[in-house]
Amino acid sequence: MSQKTVFVLNGPNLNLLGTREPHIYGAHTLADVQQLCQSACERHGLALQFRQSNHEGQLVDWVHEAGRLHADGRLAGLVLNAGAYTHTSVALLDAVKGTGVPMVELHISNVHAREPFRHHSYLSAAARAVLCGFGVQGYVLAIDGLAQW
Repeated sequence: MSQKTVFVLNGPNLNLLGTREPHIYGAHTLADVQQLCQSACERHGLALQFRQSNHEGQLVDWVHEAGRLHADGRLAGLVLNAGAYTHTSVALLDAVKGTGVPMVELHISNVHAREPFRHHSYLSAAARAVLCGFGVQGYVLAIDGLAQW
């Protein structure tokens, strides 16, 4: 069987990592996060698809793409940091449920220690695991977990 792939999808405003509210999100950039993910995937013999979009429909399309790999047995899993769409997007929930992709919901900050609207996640209902509050190291933890499934 060919090498399995991990999809890491990042939602709105994550392109601003390193400059957006560093007291919450830290000083690492999205490029730094991609390198962390690449190294984690290499340790596990996995390929990486790392993407970011500020557009909900683009994220849905990428979940569908991951779903096709899943159906072919070529997906290790999906790490989804949907940003604000976590709290608003039934479309992303339906995409994950409809494709059956094994998904880890990821948050850099501890969303439960923040504003009340961040306490609810539509995506958690379809997630195999949820990580929050580990900073960008949460991405590595998520990939380590996916490699064990």
